[in-house]
Parts: sequence; structure tokens; C-alpha cells
Amino acid sequence: MLGGNGNFINKITAPDDIPEERRDEIFGKLAQEVVDRGLVVPAIMFLETMKPLSFLGSQLMVMANPFVQALFGSKEYWEVTVLLENRENVEYLIQELERRSHGER
Repeated sequence: MLGGNGNFINKITAPDDIPEERRDEIFGKLAQEVVDRGLVVPAIMFLETMKPLSFLGSQLMVMANPFVQALFGSKEYWEVTVLLENRENVEYLIQELERRSHGER
């Protein structure tokens, strides 16, 4: 679990590098986790508030990446970081949270 292979970082540099099906899978998993923990309202409020600063937020995630990689080696973390650069993806995540909170999958 410790450490990881960061080779995927060189291959994924923009939201367009991630197929739409993979985006749907990642955001679906993330949204379901938020719903399961009962954090839909705070998550939506946070995302709506931060939507204009989505690129800045993604860059903060880039700065945290070395620490996350040292502990978990998570490719999904990097994919989320890249996806959140795009405001349309933030809106997609909000819609996914709303859809799943109403029991749809």
C-alpha cells in the first residue's frame, strides 16, 4: 500500500485524457460514498461555492499529490484532480450527488 507507481501522472495531464466512461465511474463512486456518509448537502454547498475556483482547487490537490502518492499511490486521486480542473465536471459531480441522494443510480 505504501508508495506507488506514478507513471500514470505522465499520461493523464488534462480532463480530455480521461474517457467519459471512466469519469462517470469515478464520480459515481465518489458520489455514492458521500451519499452513504450523509454528507450530500455540505458537499453540494462546498462544490457550488468553489465552482468558480475549481482550477485553483485542483492545483491545491496537485500540491498535495506527493503526500497522497507516498501513502496510497492512488491513480483515482490524480484522475479526480485532473477532472476537477474543468467546471463542467464539477457541475456533473453535483448532479451525480443530487441524483444518487434521490435513490437513482
